Amino acid sequence: MYASRIHGRMMLLENPQRESRAKKEMELKHARRKAEKEQKKLGIIGKREAREKGVWKFDEQQMKFELFVPLHHMWMGYMSELLGLAQPPMSSSPPPSAQTMPGSSGLHPKLVKADFHGSVMTVRRSKNPSLIGLSGIVIHETENAFKIITTESKVKVLPKQNSIFAFAIPLYSIIPTNPAPNSNQKGHTPTPFPPIPPKNAQGTVLDLPHMEFELHGNQFCFRSADRVGRKFKHKETIEL
Repeated sequence: MYASRIHGRMMLLENPQRESRAKKEMELKHARRKAEKEQKKLGIIGKREAREKGVWKFDEQQMKFELFVPLHHMWMGYMSELLGLAQPPMSSSPPPSAQTMPGSSGLHPKLVKADFHGSVMTVRRSKNPSLIGLSGIVIHETENAFKIITTESKVKVLPKQNSIFAFAIPLYSIIPTNPAPNSNQKGHTPTPFPPIPPKNAQGTVLDLPHMEFELHGNQFCFRSADRVGRKFKHKETIEL
């Protein structure tokens, strides 16, 4: 027995040192404090501090739909750059066909990780009948709800749970391109169609040619910052 199992082998006479649970908790606590100090140096505040300071509390005089339309126009430009939307065709060009339209399969991975502050969000279906049809510009997104401002300048909170939302993105890029060197020549001046809305206009993406997508709130209960590194799995059917 000794020759076959023990002879020539190293044996530990004492149990190896194990880290205690208290030590692990202490290390996590120190790491958390270090991260909080780094965030304070960068000027980043947490959810609790933001709630205590009232960062997301707006003055009633500021709750005007017209004041948030420029934010919506910025979001359309953000979508144009994120999704790489094509420039609008010339006025003399033929209407776009199905082959020239952007494919939705390539847009989905980018849309699920995008920021929706400034988008126009509409409740398409919900277990709460009073929410169906509500639409407005998203002014704040949390883990479980969208806060929107309607065209009547009313603030509504839309829970993500048990709701299906619809949002639209522009069909063409609203970011103007630099004119070509020979743009002064006849036949080379691009005429965008549809016209790009100016920053002070009150139009939204719904007033332009657009693509519409549905968003299932039950599968979207995450903050916008948490969605960036998350992998979403395809599901054939999703219950409301």
